[in-house]
Amino acid sequence: MMDLVGWGWCLFFNYFLKYLQYLFVLMQQDRTLRPEEIEEMQQAFKMFDRNKGYINQTDLGECMRCMGYMPTEMELIELSQQLGGNKIDFDDFVKLVGPKMLEETADMIGIKELKDAFREFDSNGDGQISIFELREAIKKLIGEQLNAIEINEIIKDVDLNGDGQVDFEEFVRMMSR
Repeated sequence: MMDLVGWGWCLFFNYFLKYLQYLFVLMQQDRTLRPEEIEEMQQAFKMFDRNKGYINQTDLGECMRCMGYMPTEMELIELSQQLGGNKIDFDDFVKLVGPKMLEETADMIGIKELKDAFREFDSNGDGQISIFELREAIKKLIGEQLNAIEINEIIKDVDLNGDGQVDFEEFVRMMSR
């Protein structure tokens, strides 16, 4: 019995991860910078803005490194040449660094994506994934109906507070396994 439940759980989990990745790819299409990302860029820019509204090529490298990027000197020269000068204002900085930030986060699943995925399973919107909702989600993802014992084993494995349902915190913990 445990082998069947273990197999069902593994199968569900693999399909679920693929589903999450699919949702994430859909959400990332044509994604623009979020306000918090722009704020991060503004803070970094201000740290190196000693020239009344602009930074130079040397500052650009230091600013990018401050944000966790490690551009080579050649990349910095290429970036500066794209702008045609040594003065880089904040709008130019966003044009240069924004795509790198989007590229870097393209395959990261963040809290927003986890919440969106959780909502896909929490069909009644009560903040809990019930046995019924999990059964329906598994059926939708893998095209098979697991029996009540298998569903209960999955819930039991994930349900840390013992209420018979999966809340968001438990969902996040399950996803980080």
